Amino acid sequence: MLSALIHPSLRDCRRLFLRNYEVMINIGVHDFEKRAEQRVLINVDLYIPLEQSTPKADQLSEVVDYDFMRETIARRISKGHIHLQETLCDDVVKAMLTHPRVRAARVSTMKPDVYPDCEGVGVEVFQLKEEA
Repeated sequence: MLSALIHPSLRDCRRLFLRNYEVMINIGVHDFEKRAEQRVLINVDLYIPLEQSTPKADQLSEVVDYDFMRETIARRISKGHIHLQETLCDDVVKAMLTHPRVRAARVSTMKPDVYPDCEGVGVEVFQLKEEA
């Protein structure tokens, strides 16, 4: 995977990531998908300017906490059934960008159990925060 850090406005950033966060959620457009939860793997990359993410006193308050990513995803999932992975990705990336230290975010989701002949099917979205 090519890193988004090649984007000029992200060259001074640190990448914080959450890999293959496995959740059971109610997602899908088919009737059988609406009746039961299914396994989804979620990946998040947050791009945070070094001046806002380089600890000087080795304290958690100086950086973006990993819990922010997990709690943000949990809040979205708790809202109920989602038809499309695109909707889930869009909602999560927008929520990630609400953190004042985050300049950009990449979110991907994958349903690993849909087809027996592939690792999974999924969606990925990248968004750069609008410059103020």
